[in-house]
Amino acid sequence: MRLNRRLFLLSDLGPNRVLASLALWHGVQGALLIALGVGGLVSRTQLLSLVHGIALAGAVVVGFLSVVASIGIARRSHIGRAASLVVHYLLFIAALIGLASALDLFKGLDVLADYAAEGVPFLMAFVFMVGYALRTIELSERPVPRWRRRIGSAVMLVGGVGVALSLGLVTALLDWVAKLLQSPSALVWLALAVISVFLLRVMWRDPVAAWLGARRTHGEQLVGWLFLSPNLLGFLFFFAGPLLFSLYVSFTNWDAFNRRDWVGLENYARAFGLVVQPLRVPDQPASEALDVRTYSELMRVHLPGQSFLIGARDRLFWISLGNTLLFSALAVPLSVVPALFLAVLLNMRLPGMRLYRTLYFIPSVAAVVGVALIWQWMYNSQVGWINYFITEGINFINALLGTDIPDPQIRWLADSSYALLSVVIMSAWQWIGFNTVLFLAGLQTIPRELYEAATVDGANPRQQFFHITLPLLAPTTFYVLVTASIQALQVFDQVFIISNGTGGPGTSTLTMTLNLYQNGFQSFRQGYASALAWILFVVIFLFTLFQFRRQRKASSAYES
Repeated sequence: MRLNRRLFLLSDLGPNRVLASLALWHGVQGALLIALGVGGLVSRTQLLSLVHGIALAGAVVVGFLSVVASIGIARRSHIGRAASLVVHYLLFIAALIGLASALDLFKGLDVLADYAAEGVPFLMAFVFMVGYALRTIELSERPVPRWRRRIGSAVMLVGGVGVALSLGLVTALLDWVAKLLQSPSALVWLALAVISVFLLRVMWRDPVAAWLGARRTHGEQLVGWLFLSPNLLGFLFFFAGPLLFSLYVSFTNWDAFNRRDWVGLENYARAFGLVVQPLRVPDQPASEALDVRTYSELMRVHLPGQSFLIGARDRLFWISLGNTLLFSALAVPLSVVPALFLAVLLNMRLPGMRLYRTLYFIPSVAAVVGVALIWQWMYNSQVGWINYFITEGINFINALLGTDIPDPQIRWLADSSYALLSVVIMSAWQWIGFNTVLFLAGLQTIPRELYEAATVDGANPRQQFFHITLPLLAPTTFYVLVTASIQALQVFDQVFIISNGTGGPGTSTLTMTLNLYQNGFQSFRQGYASALAWILFVVIFLFTLFQFRRQRKASSAYES
C-alpha cells in the first residue's frame, strides 16, 4: 500500500489509543519546552542576546500551546487539533531554520551565485524547452504522439541536468549531504522536521478531525490561517519582534556591542530631565545657577521683575523636539492646502489633464537623495537658481518703481534662520503630488449631480467649493492630514542629506529622527536611542488620536 494512502491505519488502532498517544506526546513535549525556556531565562546571570532571548521565549510559548493541545485532545475538542497543528507547524519552521544554519545553507547560496553567470545559457535553453513542451502538450488541438512526448521528456531531462551541473546544484547538494552526516545538530534538526511533518499529517487526516469534533468550517479556517501564516510570521519576526526588543532595550544602557545593564527609566528621565532656576540678573552665567556637570542651558525666560534659566539634561532632545514640531506645523499646511486646490484644478475636464497629473506626481516617486541634492544646488547662495530669481526680481522692481531694495543674498543652508525653512519648502514640494492624487481620488467620488443641482439653484463656484466639496471631502482630508503629519514628524532623509547628517548649521535642522540616528548609530547609545524612538512614537500616537477625535466631532456636527 502506498505511503500517501496509508500512513497509519488509524481506524484499526482506534480513537482512544491514537488520541491518548497524541495527548501524552503533547503533554511531555510541552513540559520539556516550558522547562527548557523558563530554565534558560531564569538561569542567566546577565542579559540575554537577542537570538537566545527569542529562542527561549518562543520555546515557552510553543510549550504552552502544546499543553493546550494536550488538554484539548484529551477532551476531544477541535481546539486541541488546531493547537497541535500550530505547534508542529512552528516546530517545522524552527527545524528548517536550524537545519539551514547547521548546514551553512545561507553561505551555500553565495557559492551558488558564483556559478550563476556560467549557468545562464543552460538556464535559458531549459526555460525554452519547458515552454515549448508546455505549448506542444497543453495547447495542441490534436493529441501529441507518444514518441514525441518521450523525446521531449528526454530533452527536458538533459536540459535540467545541464542547468543543475552548470549552476553547481549537484555540488552544493552533495556538500550539504556530507555536512548533514557529519553534524549531530543537523541530524537532530532533520529529525525534528520529519517528526513535525509526520504529526502534521496525522492531525490533518479526516479520522482524527472527526474524532476531535472538527467541522468543515474549522478546516476552512485552518487553511485560511495557513495561507496567512507567511505574512503573520514575517510580521512577528521582522516588525513586532524588533519593536518589542527596542522597548526592552530602551530600559538598558546597551551600546550595541557589550552586555546590556538594566537601568529602568533612566533613559526617559534623561530625555525629559528639566530644571528651572531663578536668576539674580538676566545675564547671570549658567554655571552659577546650574550644575553644569548634569544640566545644560536650554533657554532663558524673562518675566517682569524676574528671569528664569531652564536647564536640560539633554538639551538636544528638546531642540530636536521643537524643530520637529515646527517643521510639521509648516510642512503639513504647505503640502496639504496647495494639494487640495491643485486637485480641484486637475479634476476639471480640460485637454492635457492626464499629462499634468503625471507631471505633478513625479516628485513624489523621485528618489529623496536625488531631490535633496538638486535642491541643495538650487539653494546655493552664489550659483543657485533661487537666489538668482530673487535678485532678478528685486532688480526688476527697483528699475520699475525707482526703489532701492537691497538684494538679501539669502544663505539658505548656511544660515540657521533659514535652514529649517529650506527643508520645509523642499519637503512640501515633494509631498504635494502624492497628496494631490489622494484629493483627486476623493473628488472623483463626489457625484456631479450635486454640482449641477447647486448651479441650478444659483450657487457660484466658491459656494459650491465650501458647501459641497469640502464637507464631502472630509474623510479624504482627514486621511491626508494624518498621513502628512506622521510623515512630517518622522522626517529624516531630507534633513540628513541637506545637513550632511549633522543637523546644522548649529542645531537648526536637528529633528527627532536625526537625533535618534546620531545617538544610536554614531555615538552607539542604543538604549537611549530606543527610548527616543518610543518617545517619538508616543508623540505621533497622541497627535493621531487628537486628529481622530477632531474628525469624529466634525462628523457628528455635520450629520446633525
